[in-house]
Amino acid sequence: MNETELFNLVRLAQCGSREAFNRIVQETETMVFAIVFRRLRNRAEALEVTQDVFIQVLRKIGQLREPDRFGGWLRRIAVRLAINRAVRRPREILNDNTVLGGMRGNSANPFERVVASENAACVRECLGTLRDLDRRTLVAFYFEGRSLQEMSAEFDSPVGTIKRRLHTARNRLRDKLSDLQLVG
Repeated sequence: MNETELFNLVRLAQCGSREAFNRIVQETETMVFAIVFRRLRNRAEALEVTQDVFIQVLRKIGQLREPDRFGGWLRRIAVRLAINRAVRRPREILNDNTVLGGMRGNSANPFERVVASENAACVRECLGTLRDLDRRTLVAFYFEGRSLQEMSAEFDSPVGTIKRRLHTARNRLRDKLSDLQLVG
């Protein structure tokens, strides 16, 4: 769908056309889900928040003064609602075995559960040997689900620096895990 078609659909939706609004949802739902999922990293929550985004859009579309800016407006709503959900949900605790151990109940047999538990213990042990900044960077991104922008603000560093730190920290963790496998 091109911008002109979207602009016309937004105008029609602002005038109360449910059909136009449904077309907008069909055309933008995948993009909204991707934005939300990237922040939440949980499919069920992302689907829920995506629905909330479109409920919000339905309520507020009449207030949009410049329909040609609908795309940016929609993205801002998606990001804001995803951040709100992420802030309200309880934080995962790094020491909790279920965070690194995966789904315990889904293992087919006791051997697989032992292997998964040992793997989680190895990752925790190696995380503990990393430098503080590397460990905090990995935990913030992978366990707390922070975005690069949020980490940039928290660490008071540009996004490019955060990306480099993540890359470096992942490589250092990989090396530590490799060293541990060679020793064991």
